[in-house]
Amino acid sequence: MSMIIHVDVVSAEESIFSGAAEFVVLPGEAGELGVYPRHMPLMTRIKPGTVRVKMPDQAQEELIFVAGGILEVQPDLVTVLADTAIRGRDLDEAKALDAKRQAEEAMQNKTSELEYARAQAELAEAIAQLAAIARLRKIGHGH
Repeated sequence: MSMIIHVDVVSAEESIFSGAAEFVVLPGEAGELGVYPRHMPLMTRIKPGTVRVKMPDQAQEELIFVAGGILEVQPDLVTVLADTAIRGRDLDEAKALDAKRQAEEAMQNKTSELEYARAQAELAEAIAQLAAIARLRKIGHGH
């Protein structure tokens, strides 16, 4: 029997993924973070990027875009509390490109530090979504 860990990815709106996994890879603040069963307890922020879940007996990984959030790891449970989470197959390249363009314009037309910081965060999120779409295309899930 292969060792498995339970993974839950939830956003404020809904549960995006719940199931068994052999491992999960997430965009940690200091770089990619791999979590296997019996990992030591951990709690950390995650950055915008792709959560990759390797499920038992399935060749393709489940890809979930997250706009950031919190990761909690227990030896037999991984919980991702995402600010926003979108299954890879539901990502929309046109929307992400539009969001990137709007964020870049907002950064040029900034009227306050707060607006600039918000636009910077929106730009980072759009770029991470586009990277997730590119990764999906590379592994053959593309539209």
